[in-house]
Amino acid sequence: MKVPELCFGCGTFGGKHEFFDAWGATGDIAEARKMVDICMEAGLNFFDTADIYSDGRSESVLGSAIKHLKREDVLISTKATFRFGPGPNDVGSSRYHLIQALDGSLKRLGTDYVDVYHLHGFDATSPVEETLYTLDKFVRDGKVRYIACSNFSGWHLMKSLSVSERYGWTRYVGHQVYYSLVGRDYEWELMPLALDQGVGALVWSPLGWGRLTGKIRRETGIPKDSRLTSQLVVDMGPQVPEEYLYKVVEAIDEVAKEMGKTVPQVALNWVLGRPTISTAIIGARNEEQLRQNLAAIGWALTPEQIVRLDAASELPLAYPYWHQRQFQDRNPKPV
Repeated sequence: MKVPELCFGCGTFGGKHEFFDAWGATGDIAEARKMVDICMEAGLNFFDTADIYSDGRSESVLGSAIKHLKREDVLISTKATFRFGPGPNDVGSSRYHLIQALDGSLKRLGTDYVDVYHLHGFDATSPVEETLYTLDKFVRDGKVRYIACSNFSGWHLMKSLSVSERYGWTRYVGHQVYYSLVGRDYEWELMPLALDQGVGALVWSPLGWGRLTGKIRRETGIPKDSRLTSQLVVDMGPQVPEEYLYKVVEAIDEVAKEMGKTVPQVALNWVLGRPTISTAIIGARNEEQLRQNLAAIGWALTPEQIVRLDAASELPLAYPYWHQRQFQDRNPKPV
């Protein structure tokens, strides 16, 4: 399945929760429909949500916002696994919970199928065979077109692909991952795995959890209205040393001025040029921000600019990657 370079993240839709309100709250269906129409006009027809986003309200708002469109013209991605209810079976990737979760998502979205169905995280307490058999049946029943995972480690993904191959079941074709100029851990193991196994990456938070929006500078620090000031967001998000962040932002700023672009446009364009990347998920609080992000495609950074950005954002490797890097003739870098 072909997807556009950019995917619209609907975490802002229906926001009525501290975590999601920090992203921005688009609760009005007319406002959400306007954002959808701007995306569609720009060729972005891929929309990503999840059952837990604002307790299902994100799916409901998205479903209402696309009602005026032909279903076959829209690509919908949603997710399950995280807790969605108080009961002991209202969480995880068991057959029981996934059936319940998918039926709920389809109802809220107002559709009889989703194009990409993700496991939002790995469930180490449910047998991988049970999970994948259930997902395979969703595909065979026509409720799901393709399956993907999110936030898996290398062995989680490889074990799952092996089980699918063993039984001839549907395999994960996508992996939704955190990746940005201030979060390059994806390159260490998951990117080489994706290259080897043909798994496309759907990048969440390509602007580094809001750090590469262009609002953060060494001189001013983090603005008071930034979502990074929310303690819940800080506790749940990736940590980035301040000095490292300023060093990367300054390198991006320099390239942005050379290209006549903004900091987030350069950061997004860099991500899209990396191996295995199928699409980058962008969010937007308003129309202006959305149009700015849409302008991140249709042009390319120069090789020299990419080298500079790579150098500014590179961090020491964890074990065993620093050891493997000593033998690049046998363990070549993916990028």
